[in-house]
Amino acid sequence: MATKELKIKDLPKEERPRERLIRHGPDRLSNSELIAILLRTGTRRQNALALADRLLAQFDSLVGLFSASHEELQKVEGIGPAQAAVIMAAFELAKRLSESRMELKDVISTPRDAAQMVLRELSFADKEHFVIIMLNTKNRVIAKKVISIGHLNASIVHPREMFKEAIRRSSAAVILVHNHPSGDLTPSQEDIATTERLKQVGELLGIEVLDHLIVGDNRYFSFREQGLL
Repeated sequence: MATKELKIKDLPKEERPRERLIRHGPDRLSNSELIAILLRTGTRRQNALALADRLLAQFDSLVGLFSASHEELQKVEGIGPAQAAVIMAAFELAKRLSESRMELKDVISTPRDAAQMVLRELSFADKEHFVIIMLNTKNRVIAKKVISIGHLNASIVHPREMFKEAIRRSSAAVILVHNHPSGDLTPSQEDIATTERLKQVGELLGIEVLDHLIVGDNRYFSFREQGLL
């Protein structure tokens, strides 16, 4: 007969994730322990820690877990709609915190500066996102906004939608960013044509297109660095 998994409450108090967090701080906890706190409960056959381990194994890493949809999370036995929502909410808050620390503070001096604003968010996205970073006259970041989310190999970017947001924010310049889910950073002919079109529209509106970055696999390609802009 199989041995029943110990419940979290059956563990010695000093080994329970929540108590360890309170006593030692969150940085001392493993990924599994932090996720177990979010889950709160496990199943009849496995406690929250074991369920957290299964989640990480199912999606290979925190990055994979971050990218999982509500439906994909629920495919893991023991994960219900409420627990899946809590996991997604925790990752979304972490993403927004990261963004809020950058907005209105960063001055973009190099393509690498701009890339650092988006690499964590876009490098491992499974769909193509088109984002603009809006800057004032001193190249200080005003805001960052997703303009479109496309399919695996294409996103539709209309100049009207992009520049409407830039005008609303009184932007002096913009940096275009999109990701290649494949990890291949080579710009397509469509990428090059879209960049040229948006640059021309920006010139008419008095909003300079400073660069276009392609990101993927935690790397970036800069049109400006490569002499394409």
